Amino acid sequence: MSNHRAIAAVFVAHGAVGGSLATRVPWIQDHLHLGPGTLGLALLCTSAGAFIGMPLASRLAYRFGGRAATRVLLALWCGALALPALAPAPAWLFAAFLLYGAAAGMCDVVMNAQAVVLERHLGRSIISGLHGLWCVGSLAGGGIGALAAQAGIDARLHLGVTALVLLGLGAVAGRDLLPDSSPAGVPAPRRFALPTRAILVIGLVGFCGTFAEGASSNWAAVYLTEVAAAGPGVAAAGYMTFMLCMAGARLVGDRVIQRLGPVTAVRAGGIVAAVGGAIVVAARTPVFGIAGFALLGLGVAVIVPLVFAAAGNAGPTPGEGVAGIATITYLSGLTAPAVTGWVAGGISYPAAFAMVTGVMVLLTLLAPVLRPAPAGPHAAPLAPARRS
Repeated sequence: MSNHRAIAAVFVAHGAVGGSLATRVPWIQDHLHLGPGTLGLALLCTSAGAFIGMPLASRLAYRFGGRAATRVLLALWCGALALPALAPAPAWLFAAFLLYGAAAGMCDVVMNAQAVVLERHLGRSIISGLHGLWCVGSLAGGGIGALAAQAGIDARLHLGVTALVLLGLGAVAGRDLLPDSSPAGVPAPRRFALPTRAILVIGLVGFCGTFAEGASSNWAAVYLTEVAAAGPGVAAAGYMTFMLCMAGARLVGDRVIQRLGPVTAVRAGGIVAAVGGAIVVAARTPVFGIAGFALLGLGVAVIVPLVFAAAGNAGPTPGEGVAGIATITYLSGLTAPAVTGWVAGGISYPAAFAMVTGVMVLLTLLAPVLRPAPAGPHAAPLAPARRS
């Protein structure tokens, strides 16, 4: 297995874990007799765990090596998949989700740092395709989980077996990840790597892209139901269209990035997403609404991968740069659904997506911050990688 295929398998496995658990949350809620408030607190523990874990990840990668850290943290993330369903009481569920979130966040950081280093190694863009494969893994995990839920399979059995399969996939892929080879003179990352000023500037682009992504994925079906009078099946199709367009665009996004460069690619994506947002705001029928969400998915697709790549190359080390940007984009992903809901409830659903459209316009103006900086000592060439 080549280095490229190995990191691709890691991204697929990471996505499959998240997609698998998402489909079984209703089973966990019913099994433990949780009210909405208690379940919300439990899910908040996932976010808390990720926020605690992400700033620590780059230090772990520096101490133990990026390949070893990725293998161990992916194994921890896959193993944590089974824990929420095994929790016998809410207190245990809170602990399970806290560990699950910490493993998710740390693994996210180190695998994206590995992708940035390999991308530099190969001399071409690969990170958009890797994020596309993450979407494929998430959709596959979610699809299998939906079938398991429909068949009435106990979530403890489903998630336990899935965890074992993904552990195996991660173990095989981990052997062929890029060997560790740090350039001389690179200082150790901080023990708790909060974003630097340079990363914060890049993070504004990531915040905008993730905001539109989070708002659309969480509110597409509701918007089509409430504004476009879509039935449940058509409304669900709107969400799936958004996700499939985003995944498909990411899979081919590296070719676009190679041809246009990161600044033009982000600017073009922002324009496409803004046009999609405007169509959503104006739509009063399901067809136009779904078309608008499709354009939103296409437009935001390459933004987050490019932000991770830019941060990995701008930070003192790839891991520290990615850790900083991951914290910002994760915060955006958490706030976007809530803010969109507040605006929709306080004004209207079209007003909420007018706000999202405005965020996309802002993103096009911020695109120049992704222009590659002159190579520094942390970008020194590494030993050649095997060709993928």
